[in-house]
Amino acid sequence: MENNKSFLWPEGILIALLALCGVFSLAFMMLLRPNPSEAQSRQTINVKDVAANVGTEERIEKLKSAMLTSWQLEAQTKGLSYAIPSRFQGAIVGAAKLTKGQKVIALTFDDGPWPKTTEQVLDILKSNNIKGTFFVIGQNLKNYPELGKQIVVQGHVIANHTWHHWYHFMNPQAAAFEIDRTEDLIYQVTGAKTHLFRPPGGILHNGLAAYAKGQKYTVVTWSADSTDYKLPAVPRLINNVIKDSKPGGIVLMHDGGGNRSRTVQALPEIISNFRKQGYHFVTIPELLEMEDADQKLIANKNKKE
Repeated sequence: MENNKSFLWPEGILIALLALCGVFSLAFMMLLRPNPSEAQSRQTINVKDVAANVGTEERIEKLKSAMLTSWQLEAQTKGLSYAIPSRFQGAIVGAAKLTKGQKVIALTFDDGPWPKTTEQVLDILKSNNIKGTFFVIGQNLKNYPELGKQIVVQGHVIANHTWHHWYHFMNPQAAAFEIDRTEDLIYQVTGAKTHLFRPPGGILHNGLAAYAKGQKYTVVTWSADSTDYKLPAVPRLINNVIKDSKPGGIVLMHDGGGNRSRTVQALPEIISNFRKQGYHFVTIPELLEMEDADQKLIANKNKKE
């Protein structure tokens, strides 16, 4: 019996030691393992942070949209329009006749609004504190109304360039559709009423210009063509604008209708070149107002003589 007791005692100690080791191991593992409630809490915080950031961005976008909508409604209420002197209503204008020789030039952009390019052009004009005139296509304005709003919100002039940009001959009904539908959409989207019209391709004898003149639109062509629609190299594009420009001139460029990356590249250099020559930039309505004032001074002078 003594032998049995002496054998059982060490075995009991061994079992006790093993149990104690197990307890310590379990306790150590519990210390290393994150508290489930804490992990869940951290995950909840991260999710909340992300949700908060997303929520902030959404609120900013909603605020911007609300501001545009508010501005649009205000513009419609006030009937935002561009004053055109009566002498130019129903007339064709390719440049202004300024007897005083004021060095002013009007930058115009056709065929927008257009994804990416229109916004790039707007950014360049904004950074240079310049206002331009944008002849928009109805279809494009329908597809990209926010860009159309930005044109007007940033103080530029928006004008009519037909609905489809077709070149073929049109009877009065077809011409009315092309011009009137675009005019209506410009007003609906931006709150602006425009009576400036540019026929696609500058074509004056396919029915569009005749209809526009009958509706007292000022039909605007140009005096300097960048030919950017032919995709010339950037230096050639710049030279095309500069070589044909004179005080009172109207420059034709495009922010839409295709790849206009070269126009975007050339525009800062064109602006810089004009400024080095002492030019100031005006919109088409401003240009027409200047000529009208000039002509009135001449008329008054002639009366006195």
